[in-house]
Amino acid sequence: MQPVAAVVVTYNRKDLLLECIAHLKAQVIERSLATGGPVPCDEELGIIVVDNASTDGTREALEPFIAAGAIDYRNTGANLGGAGGFNYGLREAVKAGYDYCWVMDDDCMPHPDSLQGLIDAHYRLEGEYGYLSSVVRWKDGSICKMNVQRHPLTHNIEDFTLPLQPCTLASFVSLFVPSRIIREVGLPIKDFFIWTDDWEFTRRISRIHPCYVVGGSVVTHASANNGAGTIVDDVPERLDRYRLVYRNDVVLYRGEGLAGYGFLVARGLGHMLRVLRHSPDNKLKKIGIIASSNIDGLRFKPPIEFVDGEGE
Repeated sequence: MQPVAAVVVTYNRKDLLLECIAHLKAQVIERSLATGGPVPCDEELGIIVVDNASTDGTREALEPFIAAGAIDYRNTGANLGGAGGFNYGLREAVKAGYDYCWVMDDDCMPHPDSLQGLIDAHYRLEGEYGYLSSVVRWKDGSICKMNVQRHPLTHNIEDFTLPLQPCTLASFVSLFVPSRIIREVGLPIKDFFIWTDDWEFTRRISRIHPCYVVGGSVVTHASANNGAGTIVDDVPERLDRYRLVYRNDVVLYRGEGLAGYGFLVARGLGHMLRVLRHSPDNKLKKIGIIASSNIDGLRFKPPIEFVDGEGE
């Protein structure tokens, strides 16, 4: 059994997934978690592909890897969203006996030394951390805006040159988590479906353990654009997706007590004002989505599931 499982969630993006797997297979391990010395990549790293029931021929494209035992392919049987996929994948990785989970989307392209940078940080910290997060760059080499970590809670990290720096919130684009931590805090909330699952999960960890951004581990996020849209300027057919953003964020920030509720109110009012000032259309609908979704979030009580239990 390799000590590390790369948990890759995919849905109808077989070409990106194949590229991601190629980058994982190209990792160079000079200091192993298992032996402390150089090892072949396949002795250090297992790959679990969690397929959210893709319909684009993903299973067929992966057949050579599956037949060779080069990956562990898991089809969820339905589109569980990113949140459900990571919940499923992390559960399976921990139950399979992996000591560490390296979490990523199918459009994350690790550099040859990305895992080694995380392993080096593990040794430097003597294993005393909740999670490690890589520096995420976009295809042109600039920092990927949608994956900027935060520390403290509402402040974006700006300097990515430091070898190690504290981290409060991080994304699922190259997140390294010991399995013992997952057993302790539980799995990502699958009922989120998409959005905020990574921030809520990493905040759950950073409340009780020191967590870090690792300057020596860099990955490329091969997303279509460098940055996510906002409700202010997104196209009409995507507006209903923001109901999940605002609803799920309430679950994250209410965990911060009065300060979290204060942030939600201030942010909600600020977003409504931006819609009034800058949105080209659908202003009333956008304001309604912001207001109603925040209210829905107050009633939304999704359970946290644990690897060996039903949840709480």
